[in-house]
Amino acid sequence: MTSLEDVLAGPVDRVAPRLLGALLRHGGVTLRLTEVEAYGGADDPGSHAYRGRTPRNQVMFGPAGRLYVYFTYGMHHCANVVAGPAGEASAVLLRAGEVVDGIESARARRPGAADHQLAQGPARLCRALELSLADNGLDLARGDGRLELDDHEETYLTGARVGLRAAAERRWRYWIPEDPTVSRYRPAARLRR
Repeated sequence: MTSLEDVLAGPVDRVAPRLLGALLRHGGVTLRLTEVEAYGGADDPGSHAYRGRTPRNQVMFGPAGRLYVYFTYGMHHCANVVAGPAGEASAVLLRAGEVVDGIESARARRPGAADHQLAQGPARLCRALELSLADNGLDLARGDGRLELDDHEETYLTGARVGLRAAAERRWRYWIPEDPTVSRYRPAARLRR
């Protein structure tokens, strides 16, 4: 049997679709992942690690199976599963999921949201799971934050990553077709001149 770390140590564009259907547990809530995006390191201008290691992105450099959490726009947390070989930065952004256990806790954290919207989008997913910067570097094979891969691979679609101008041609967004929890695609805003 292949370990979680072995699966996640592969190339990020192969690891990302493998996470679809996986279960992620944290904060008393379990999600089935339905949408993800792959981000490489030095060869991916869309990646936080494109310009090298920083205090913010150092978790992306491995080992695989760690959680990379960052704070964005001064108000939202986003979470990624670190992938690839240690020392080479890459991660899979967790974009959406279906709450399959702990729905009352998720509802309390996302009041007024319909059940299919509880973890629809990266910031909502983090709120539903109660993930924050304190969880940055969490080992997903052990402890409260656990990732469990499903034995079968999901059927999926691919497309451009959401909101990126750099490397927009890469079809590194993966999602389960017809799943109501998948977020709407939004292209990058046009620059005003």
